[in-house]
Amino acid sequence: MYLNKAIIYGNLTRDPEMRALPSGIHVTTFSVATNRVYKDKDGNKKEQADFHNVVLFGRQAETAAQYLKKGRPVMVEGRMQTRSWDGKDGEKKYRTEIVADRFQFGPSAPGSQGSGSYQKSSGPKTEPSHEEKGSPAPMDTIEYPEEDIKPEDIPF
Repeated sequence: MYLNKAIIYGNLTRDPEMRALPSGIHVTTFSVATNRVYKDKDGNKKEQADFHNVVLFGRQAETAAQYLKKGRPVMVEGRMQTRSWDGKDGEKKYRTEIVADRFQFGPSAPGSQGSGSYQKSSGPKTEPSHEEKGSPAPMDTIEYPEEDIKPEDIPF
């Protein structure tokens, strides 16, 4: 069995761009920056940023183009795909991107719209909503500990 799965969490480096295919399906592209902190061989703390190209199709492409903005945190889940084409100079060009199956908005700044998620629909909704059940909706906020967690404190 083979597995092609990518999960990233980072900030958008630019506003999403939405286009339509000749078939009418919407396609949205954007880039997400992630970073990692590590120590070099001399023990100095270093930070490295990576940039990931993301592609969304269909209804979730429309949702992302409408609500995501540059600088906003987002979690993306999907598969890695590399495309190739011949450039104007005759040279073969390559682009590796994440074709998203699902994305989730990151935490919002206080006073802005709430966070949420969007996932491809696989059919009609069968689960009754929280209002229909009579139970309260789950909390959208996550409470984080006050103290800073240092990487060297993590046991692995």
